[in-house]
Amino acid sequence: MTLTQTPRLGASLGLLAFANLITSLDFTIVYVALPDIARDAGFSVHSIQWVVSAYAVVFGGFLLLGGRLSDLLGRRRLFAAGMLLYGGASLLGGLAEGPGTLIAARALQGLGGAILAPATLALVNTMFTEHAQRTRALTVWATGGAAGLSLGALLGGALTSALGWEWVFFVNVPLAALGLVAAPYLLVPDAPRARGTGFDLPGALTGTGGVTLLVFAIAQGPETGWGSPTVLGAAVAGLVLLTVFVRIEGASRHPLLPLRLFRERGLPAAAGVILLFGLTLQAVPYFLTLYFQDVLGYDALRTGVGFLGPTLTITLGNTLSDRLIPRFGTRATLVSGLLTGGAGAALLAAGMRADGSYLTVLAGIVVVGLGMGLIYPAMFNAAGGGVAPGDAGVASGLANTALQVGSGAGLAVLVAVATASLPGLTGEPLREATASGLATAGYVAAAGVLLAVPAALRVPSTRRP
Repeated sequence: MTLTQTPRLGASLGLLAFANLITSLDFTIVYVALPDIARDAGFSVHSIQWVVSAYAVVFGGFLLLGGRLSDLLGRRRLFAAGMLLYGGASLLGGLAEGPGTLIAARALQGLGGAILAPATLALVNTMFTEHAQRTRALTVWATGGAAGLSLGALLGGALTSALGWEWVFFVNVPLAALGLVAAPYLLVPDAPRARGTGFDLPGALTGTGGVTLLVFAIAQGPETGWGSPTVLGAAVAGLVLLTVFVRIEGASRHPLLPLRLFRERGLPAAAGVILLFGLTLQAVPYFLTLYFQDVLGYDALRTGVGFLGPTLTITLGNTLSDRLIPRFGTRATLVSGLLTGGAGAALLAAGMRADGSYLTVLAGIVVVGLGMGLIYPAMFNAAGGGVAPGDAGVASGLANTALQVGSGAGLAVLVAVATASLPGLTGEPLREATASGLATAGYVAAAGVLLAVPAALRVPSTRRP
């Protein structure tokens, strides 16, 4: 049976890919609008990063909890709850008039995403059980996420230019409403909760608190200093809570994160690849936005149009990944994507010159986009393969947690690298130093993504005739 032979199943997959697009979209849709948000909503130069970081911190911190809740309470229920919270938080963000309200709205969006994302991936893994069918389904789902990352800047530029920055939030309201209405018709009903299953409240509290504090420390470090009491206190508290969390999980009858999952070869290796992808290539759209606006002087609309290149090449990479995984296996496709992505990041860095143009970065855009397109479906295919249906939610929560922790840490560290030489500069020296800093960050990302290759080589090859 193929997806084309089952129209209803194809529509269900379309809804799941659509949900992944929504949660990915909100990482990049605000990038282009940040200058307008800072001016109109009263953000300082340092505090504006929390429009991005508040979403990432809460999203990353609550994913494990969201994943286990989807296993216990039902994936369709959690899908609907996530959509409802996402739409409400987006409406609040569009109506916000000051920094506090907007940051709170972004945190609520992150919570909605943390509920929605694991349920969505778990539904893909449990609705499509035959190997070739699930490979195709995971590729389509991952394509939605990759498309959201690249389309976010394009859509954000168009909306900010035509209607104002508020619409980068308002646009989510009808999208979430559409997903909420379609869910009862296209997603399988939730089974009754099995007897004898419990909820690991101590694990939920320590795990969620530990990850949230750790992501907060990483995101706040570049702004207040890595040795500041706030950052050190959050990092130490986060590590202590995660240590307690591991001990609780080892003794719990109903663990939030069953430690037996780490004894299998595939999921830990895939999580390592996903973490390093988040640390490196996930930040590329952010730095490309800075290069377009701060170095080339593009406005919001022109910046959005500039993201047509990454959107098209990432989509092409997704299509190639769909063809390569069945023929050569997940491992080979993943390694090829990592090598391509690393080469593309280096090419992009070389083209980020103060005297450059769109043409000087075009080769890098094409190659890094292809690499990201190859990697994204393959790494989630690796994370979902071989996991029992009852653990699909927590496995997807772990995979998404790795991505969000990596993204938060990577963005914070690479921003610190890119802006190290900027204080005190204005005018043309600032523009030249910005280009140089962005290039340095690009080279660091290119080197960092190659560190994922050894982990990718440990991923089981799922090639089938």
